[in-house]
Amino acid sequence: MADPLRGWGCSEPFLLFILLGTLWEAGAGHIRYSVPEELDKGSFVGNIAKDLGLEPRELEERGVRIVSRGRTQLFALNPRSGSLVTADRIDREELCAQSARCLVSFNILVENKMKMYGVEVEITDINDNFPRFRDEEVKVKVNENAAVGTPLVLPFARDADVGVNSLQRYQLSSNIHFSLDEKSGGDGQKYPELVLEQPLDREKVPVHDLLLTALDGGDPILSGTTHIHVMVLDANDNAPLFTQPEYRVSVPENIAVGTRLLTLTATDPDEGINGKLTYSFRNEEEKISETFQLDSNLGEISTVQPLDYEESRFYNMEVVAQDGGALLASAKVLITVQDVNDNAPEVLLTSLSSTVSEDCLPGTIIALFSVHDGDSGENGEIVCSIPRNLPFKLEKSVDNYYHLLTTRALDREEISDYNITVTVTDCGNPPLSTENHIFLKVADINDNPPIFLHTSYYTYIPENNPRGISIFSVNAHDPDSGNNAQVTYALAEDKFQGTPLSSYVSINSDTGALYALRSFDYEQVRELQLWVTASDNGDPPLSSNVSLSLFILDQNDNAPEILYPALPIDGSTGVELAPRSAEPGYLVTKVVAVDRDSGQNAWLSYRLLKASEPGLFTVGLHTGEVRTARALLDRDAIKQNLVVVVQDHGQPPLSATVTLTVAVADSIPDVLADLGSLEPSTDPDDSGLTLYLVVAVASVSCVFLAFVIALLTLRLRRWYTSRTLQASGSGLAGLPASHFVGVDGVRAFLQTYSHEVSLTADSRGSHVIFPQPNYADTLISQESCEKSEPLLIPEKISAKERELEVLQKHGNWSAY
Repeated sequence: MADPLRGWGCSEPFLLFILLGTLWEAGAGHIRYSVPEELDKGSFVGNIAKDLGLEPRELEERGVRIVSRGRTQLFALNPRSGSLVTADRIDREELCAQSARCLVSFNILVENKMKMYGVEVEITDINDNFPRFRDEEVKVKVNENAAVGTPLVLPFARDADVGVNSLQRYQLSSNIHFSLDEKSGGDGQKYPELVLEQPLDREKVPVHDLLLTALDGGDPILSGTTHIHVMVLDANDNAPLFTQPEYRVSVPENIAVGTRLLTLTATDPDEGINGKLTYSFRNEEEKISETFQLDSNLGEISTVQPLDYEESRFYNMEVVAQDGGALLASAKVLITVQDVNDNAPEVLLTSLSSTVSEDCLPGTIIALFSVHDGDSGENGEIVCSIPRNLPFKLEKSVDNYYHLLTTRALDREEISDYNITVTVTDCGNPPLSTENHIFLKVADINDNPPIFLHTSYYTYIPENNPRGISIFSVNAHDPDSGNNAQVTYALAEDKFQGTPLSSYVSINSDTGALYALRSFDYEQVRELQLWVTASDNGDPPLSSNVSLSLFILDQNDNAPEILYPALPIDGSTGVELAPRSAEPGYLVTKVVAVDRDSGQNAWLSYRLLKASEPGLFTVGLHTGEVRTARALLDRDAIKQNLVVVVQDHGQPPLSATVTLTVAVADSIPDVLADLGSLEPSTDPDDSGLTLYLVVAVASVSCVFLAFVIALLTLRLRRWYTSRTLQASGSGLAGLPASHFVGVDGVRAFLQTYSHEVSLTADSRGSHVIFPQPNYADTLISQESCEKSEPLLIPEKISAKERELEVLQKHGNWSAY
C-alpha cells in the first residue's frame, strides 16, 4: 500500500498518530474510522470487509456498496483488498469549515441481505492552512491628542484549521509608541488591538509603520502578516459611540428580499465633519456582502438575496461608525436565521423488488428506502406511513432507512398488483408531505383448482337424435393466470350396460362441449350418469369433478301393441260368445294393449272403428272393454264382426287395430245349429269363418258317431238309462254363454265341461285357451295366451261332422 503521508513531510510521531487514527469501533450499529485530511486518492481508511465479518471476495458477491445522499462520494470500496479507501483528496476545511469535529457519515448496503451498516469517518485536521489577513495593508487613524492607553482596533486574521492548528496568537513589530493586546470574542476568535503607550506628535511622526503577525499552533508553526499604517490625525477629541456594543436579531428564513432587518445607531458629540458618521462593514466575508446591505448614512441592514436556514443558520458581522475626524467605534451584529417548514420530505428508493410470489412468507422485504428533510427541529422530524388496509408494514432500519415488509400471505386471485403509497410527513406547522408510489406485482402460483359454476348439471336430449349432435356444454373457471388457468376437460372412465361411456358421449377437451356419438333409444337407455373432470395446466395440475345427468326424452316412435286378443301363430281369428239374453252393458270381451313409449305417448284410447251391426256394441275409451249397447234381438245375426282401433296420444299419434268375431247365441248347440243356416258372406273373412265352422261341425260329428258306436258295443245295457243323457243335457245348458268358444273346441267342451273353447275363423288351426276366473276383466299373461294346441287333425274333421249329422237325425243332441 502506498504511503498515505507521502509528500507531507510529517515526522514519525505524526505518522503513528495517523495510523492509530484508522482504528474503528462498532457501537449502536455504526462503524467508525478516523483519517487525516489531504490524503492521496486511494489511501487506506479501514478494513471494511473484516469489520463486516466478510472475506474481501464476498464484497462483490454480496453486492456490498456505499449508499450516500446528496454529496460527492468521498470514499470507495476496494473489492480486492476489502478495504475502505479515499475516493479523492479530502479538504477538511472545505468539508466542515470551523466545526470542532468533522464527521462524514454514510451507509454500507449489503444488497443480498438488504442490511445497512452506518459508517462514520472523522476527518482530522492537519496544519495545512496559514493564518491570513484580509488585507495586506491596513490604515489606522489616530488623533494626536489621544490619551495613553487608547485602544486602536486592528484587523484580525483567520485560520481555516481548527484546534491547535488554528490561530493562537499575534505578534507586533517592535516600537515605543504602541503595544499589542489580544481579546477573545464569544465565538473564540482572537482580536488584536493596538494600545497607545506614549503620546503622539503628528509634527514629528505623522505615520507609524508596524508589522502585525498572526501565528498558529501547528508543528511547524505557520504565520501570516499584514502591514499597519498608523495615520496620526489632527485633534478630534470625541469618538463615535454605539448605543449598544452588540446587536442581535432573529429573522425567519422566508423573509422577503429587501426587508430591513435592524438599524445600528452611533452618536458623536463633535460638530461639523468630526461629528458626521458613516457606517460600514469591517472584515466582512464575501457571503456577508452578497447577502446583506448596509446603508452607510442610516446604519440600516437589509437583505439583498433570500436567506436559507439549511445553508447558513447565523451570520456574524462587525459594523464600524467613523466620524469625519477618523474616530470610529465598532459593534458586533449577530443575525440568526429561524427555520421555517419550507422543505418537503424526500424519499429515495435504494432497493426494490417489483415482483413477489403470492406464497411468500410474512416478513418478506419488498423495498428499502431512505427519507430526508432539509429542515431542522420539528420541521425536520419525519413520520412514514402506508395505508392500513394493505398487507404490508414499515420497519425502521439504520439512520433514516426503512424496510417495506409483508405482514401476511398474499393472494393474487384477490389482488394481482399493489400500488403502495408511501407518505412521508414532517412535523412542521403546517406539515409538508411527499408521496412515493411503489408498484408491486404478485406472481401467480397454481393454488386454485378449476371451479364449475354448479355442483351438478343435468340436460335432456330427445331420442332418435342425429349422431354427433351437441348435447350440452360445461364450463369451469380457474382464477389463476397463464398456464395455471388453462382448463382442459375429460370424461371419467365408466361403463353403462357393459359398454364404455366413451362410446355414447364425447367431450371437447378445450371447450367442454359434449357430443352424442350414437342415436339414443329411450326404450333402451333412459338416463346416463357422467362425471366431467376439469384440469388446469399447472405444475402440479389441479382438477375438480362435476356430475352430469343426461336424460333421454321419449318420442312417439312405437305403435301400440295388442296383447289380447292375441293373434294365434297360425293366423286364425278368435271368436267371442255373447248370449242373446245379455242385457245392455254386458261385458263381451276386453281388448288389452300396451305401448313401449312413456308419458302421453303411452296413453291409449280405444274406439270401435267398424262393426257388422252398428250400435250393437260399444268399446270403453280407456278400458278397451267391449260391451253390448242394447239388448240382443232374434233378428241380430249370429256372427258379428268388430274392428277395434287402439291409438296413443303422441304427436303424431300411432295406432293398431284388431278384428273381433262375436258369436251371438245362448248356448253352444245354438251356435252349431245356426252354423248351417249361415249364408256365405261376401267378406273374405266371413266366408273363411263359415267354411271353418262347417268343417269343424262335420269333424265333430264323425268323431262323435264313432264314439257312440263304441259305447253301444261295449256297454249296450247302460244306454237304456236316460238319466245319464239328461244329466249331460243339463250340464250343457248351464255353460256360461259369454265365454270365448269356437267350433274346434266343441269336443273338448263335451268331454270336460270345465274348459273354455276358442274357435277361430282360420281353418288351418284351432287353440284352446285356459283363462282365469273373471277372464273378461283381467289382462291375460303372454304365457297363458301362448298355451294353445291343435284340437283336431284334418283326418278326424269329416268323422266329427258325420257324428253331428247322425245325432241331429236321431234327436240325441241334448244327451251330449
